[in-house]
Amino acid sequence: MTGRDLRQLLVDKWGYSYDIKMRRTQGKMFVQVMWKYLEQASFPLTEAEYLEHLDTVVAYLHGWGAIEQFCAYIEQTKERPRLGKAVSIPVELGDRASEWMLENF
Repeated sequence: MTGRDLRQLLVDKWGYSYDIKMRRTQGKMFVQVMWKYLEQASFPLTEAEYLEHLDTVVAYLHGWGAIEQFCAYIEQTKERPRLGKAVSIPVELGDRASEWMLENF
């Protein structure tokens, strides 16, 4: 998977190129699909910056071995990003969780 593939997954599901954030809270990792999207005039990134950001997200998902669980969650969820409410996708890091919890995003 690449950043472009991730963008297409988001567009196929919700019709927009939504922003993605990674959050660590209470010892757990979440990938959040935010309510802002590239097609908005007020979106803070250019298309190139957005795709570079998605490439970084995908690199983390690959490193965590979480691509399949992430994609499956997106495909199955009935949630939708909306103003003030992100879609939070829990990521199971397995035995190596402590390694990833030390990193800053």
